Amino acid sequence: MSEKNFIYLHPTPVRLWHWLNALGIVTLCATGIQIRFPDVLNIFGSYRAAIVLHNTAGLVVAISFSLWFFYYTLGARTISKIYIPVSSDLKRGLLRQAFFYFFLYFFGCDNPHHPTPDSKFNPLQKSAYLAIMFVLMPLISLTGILLMNVSPLRELVLMAGGLKILVGLHFLLACSLGAFLFTHVYLTTLGHTPLAHTKSMWTGWEEAEDHGGEAEAAHHGNPVPESAMARVKVTP
Repeated sequence: MSEKNFIYLHPTPVRLWHWLNALGIVTLCATGIQIRFPDVLNIFGSYRAAIVLHNTAGLVVAISFSLWFFYYTLGARTISKIYIPVSSDLKRGLLRQAFFYFFLYFFGCDNPHHPTPDSKFNPLQKSAYLAIMFVLMPLISLTGILLMNVSPLRELVLMAGGLKILVGLHFLLACSLGAFLFTHVYLTTLGHTPLAHTKSMWTGWEEAEDHGGEAEAAHHGNPVPESAMARVKVTP
């Protein structure tokens, strides 16, 4: 008999937000390609239909982002702990995690980071999500809102450099988000099984790897509450 430890990493509000946000961003990318290159991709009907769907998805993502922000700041109150790297992350964690992803992973070595409810992300993830959620997403939302309201917000559009500059900036930001999306999907396959991280985002529970949650939590001075752990006995 062997025991598996499962950690409750993703509460229901986080999972709902994640999949709603994912659907919105994929829709934005697909409709954005049709709007930018209508001769290359045309799966949403007319050009105007693509614009309407793009704008609708943009509003959904903007609202979703607001809900995410208020949940972590006013509800869970863990936004700084989960998303902002600490000094040890910057001094040693970034290099150690990068070395794992680019080298050690392919030799079957253990991931140096073991997620807990209070420390879900490794140093590279923290740095990436900090840039995505606090810089890239607000800028994409702002430029998108300006492009949706060119006439009533004409002065702000001119302050941003004019319509051509604004369109170009929005496109470059969208390309950056698209690149992150592909990277994000790839990194989800690097768990102890290729679908482990995806499954945990559906159920909320993730199977702890060797030397998992309790040791990492103790290292950060945050013991995992018993309510966040479950043991399931399986027959090997």
